[in-house]
Amino acid sequence: MTKILCILTFSLLCISIQTQAQRILPSKDRLSPIQVSMSIERILGKEAIRVVKDSAVQKFDEPTFVRLNGVDFTNGTIEVKVLSRLLKNAPEMARGFIGIAFRINQANSSFENIYIRPTNGRAPDQVRRNHSIQYFSYPDYKFDRLRKESPERYESYADMALNEWITMRIVVNGSEAKLFLNDAKQPALLVKDLKHGPGTSTSEPSTGIGLWVDVGTEGYFADLKITKQ
Repeated sequence: MTKILCILTFSLLCISIQTQAQRILPSKDRLSPIQVSMSIERILGKEAIRVVKDSAVQKFDEPTFVRLNGVDFTNGTIEVKVLSRLLKNAPEMARGFIGIAFRINQANSSFENIYIRPTNGRAPDQVRRNHSIQYFSYPDYKFDRLRKESPERYESYADMALNEWITMRIVVNGSEAKLFLNDAKQPALLVKDLKHGPGTSTSEPSTGIGLWVDVGTEGYFADLKITKQ
C-alpha cells in the first residue's frame, strides 16, 4: 500500500488511502537541527523552514541538515520546494548549496544526498553549468571523489537561480534515484548505483530524511511531501 506523508512547511499532514486527511499542529520535536541553525520564516509568499550551516563545520558534504523526526522512508518520492540565498559572509566558492539527505542512519553518520548549486545554472562558464546538480554519499563518496573517479556521472545541468522557489522531486527505488526539477517530465539526474545500496541493511535502520545545506547558504524549505512505496 502506498502511504503519503505530507509536511507543509513546518506542520504535518498525514494521509493514507483508507483514512481522511489529518492535520497535526507543528511542534519542535518533529525537527532536529544537526550542525545547523533553524527557524520558521515567511519568504516569497510561503511559510518555510530556514536552515544555515554551523560555521564551526569546515568540511563540505557533511551531515548539516534538519532531520525530520518520526519519518521512516526507504523507497518512494520526496518532493519539496527549495529556495537559497548567499549569506553576506559567504565565501567565493559558495554556490547556494541546498538539497535533500535521505536514508539517514540513526547516528547521522551515513546517508545519501542530492543537492543543487543554483548559482551554476546560469553561469557564463559551461563547466560550471555542468555542475548544477550533484549526488554524493556520506561519508565515503563526497563530490570531489566522485568527480575525480567518475567525471560527469553524478552531476548534471539544469536551469535554476538563487532567490526563487525550485521544486525538487526525488524518486528512490532500491539502488536508483532520479531527480526531477519543477514541472519537468524527464529527470535532470539519474543515479543508478546509490553507494549504500538498496537501503535494506538490517544492522541499523537508514530511513531518515534531512533538509540539507552547505557553506554560505541561507536555505529555505517549504511544501514537503513524502510518498512511501
